[in-house]
Amino acid sequence: MDFAILFATGISAYLIGSVSFARLISRLIAPEVDITNVTMDVAHSDQKMKMQAIGANTVSMKLGARVGCTIGLLDILKGFLPTLALRLFYPEQPYFLAAAVCAMVGHNWPIFHRFKGGRGISTYYGGFFAIDWIGALITSSVGMMLGMAVLKDMLVAYLAGLWLVIPWMWFTQGDRAYLLYAVSVNVIFMLAMLPEIREVRHNRQRYGKEDMQFAMRQFPMGRSMLRIMERLKFKKS
Repeated sequence: MDFAILFATGISAYLIGSVSFARLISRLIAPEVDITNVTMDVAHSDQKMKMQAIGANTVSMKLGARVGCTIGLLDILKGFLPTLALRLFYPEQPYFLAAAVCAMVGHNWPIFHRFKGGRGISTYYGGFFAIDWIGALITSSVGMMLGMAVLKDMLVAYLAGLWLVIPWMWFTQGDRAYLLYAVSVNVIFMLAMLPEIREVRHNRQRYGKEDMQFAMRQFPMGRSMLRIMERLKFKKS
């Protein structure tokens, strides 16, 4: 491994990840909208929780699902393109794994925006899809089903796909570099999610466990997922 290439890979992927499409797109189409001040209702109370992240989900709550999906797709490409490029140019070296991790770091803590970004789920899946598209589909689907249909917990539905990438890489790759990648993206995501996790835990202690459908209805993507659940005849919580 050439550490100069590894360093250049990390810096380049981080800078690409630091491009905030949430800010760029929202300023382009609705400059009057403040995407830094987005709140969501807390179930069983009259309280509101401020969204700390600035990404596709927060923008979709202000500007709608179409804009949010466009931003989400661009965030996926931030992880997918650099990872795929490094995998094609250096297939025998783990530079592409470093690119996937660093693009996610850039998205979460962008140097261009005082290190205040999103949570990295779209960028993570973009990189993971370039690494192992089958694994990306399986872990995300199983994680979503586990959270929505089995445990009926929105937080688990959001996080489980990431958790499952660790055993997936362990059993399918058996390589320390892949396992390090899996652990790294989980650590990065959990660190970025700490404000929301603390807020959710606080609200659960104060108001009880949130209604999953109530939480999902506040996001355009969540409403689409609910419609899918209804068509598949999952039992509602």
